[in-house]
Amino acid sequence: MGIRHWTVIKNKKTIIKLATSWPAHFPIMGIGVERFAQRIKDISGGSLEVKLYPKNVLVPALAVFDAQELVVGIAVPGCAGYSRKQLDKLVDFVKKPQIGANGLIWVKYNEDGSFKSSVDKFFDQEQLKSWADRLNAEKGDLLLVMAGADNKTRTQLSALRMELAEELGLRKPDEYAPLWVVDFPLLEWDEETQRYHAMHHPFTSPKPEDMNLLETEPGKVRANAYDMVLNGNEIGGGSIRIFDKETQSRMFDLLGFSKEEAKDQFGFLMNAFEYGAPPHGGLAFGLDRLVAILGGQETIRDFIAFPKNNSGRDVMIDAPSRIDEVQLNELHLKLDL
Repeated sequence: MGIRHWTVIKNKKTIIKLATSWPAHFPIMGIGVERFAQRIKDISGGSLEVKLYPKNVLVPALAVFDAQELVVGIAVPGCAGYSRKQLDKLVDFVKKPQIGANGLIWVKYNEDGSFKSSVDKFFDQEQLKSWADRLNAEKGDLLLVMAGADNKTRTQLSALRMELAEELGLRKPDEYAPLWVVDFPLLEWDEETQRYHAMHHPFTSPKPEDMNLLETEPGKVRANAYDMVLNGNEIGGGSIRIFDKETQSRMFDLLGFSKEEAKDQFGFLMNAFEYGAPPHGGLAFGLDRLVAILGGQETIRDFIAFPKNNSGRDVMIDAPSRIDEVQLNELHLKLDL
């Protein structure tokens, strides 16, 4: 049986009210390493949906897309009637420095079945119809398309999706939709160093069924990790740890550690495995984030003990403060190099 009603009262005034049913078992949503053609669902019951596709599939005719790693789009129900001013506002939004997109392509799927877009000179009606089909759009919908580097573009599209949800009144802060997110990639490739890095930390165990991929296709290995999410915000996360020496050694190899480096930095751990370790894991719970969400706030600043301002200063204890010269000498530090 799930939680059905929870009210916090202070000074005869309700400050937090959870008047909705929570499931006894949270839904589980997987994140595939290759997430193309996967629909990211709005589990709170909203109607904005995202379809992800490999490059050159959604928009094969526009040369500018050919150089991009990812092309993604969303179909916004009932918004084909957006004015040019409203569309320009969306374009300006994604171009904000904090979003960082180069631009946004829009396509109106009119009620008469015709299409009007910002790229009419490049695509005919039949091609635009294929976009609508791929996004499961209907007449009266607005298609918004972005392209660029994989992770960066996903983040930008997510920000646009949230902005639209706010604008259209789809976000309901008094309704709560919790779930578990699983199947994160174990590793991520770093172009600068040309090697893999641990997505979480080097002690996260791989999924048992993916162990055979560690040496052959490490980028496809999933982590035995999990996040607890509420209304799109992570409120907790953790993993099952590696608990045997052989697997930990293989992980260090993948991350580029030599045997000597691994022994020098983590010899204590590898030696401990010799005596046996049970399977173990856990979850770090973000109570401040949960309370902020229940309080209907977007930031945790008002819910933590020592909040920082935009400059990173703690005005309650006046930190950071000047460091005494004696302290610097004790730590062999110099600030006037």
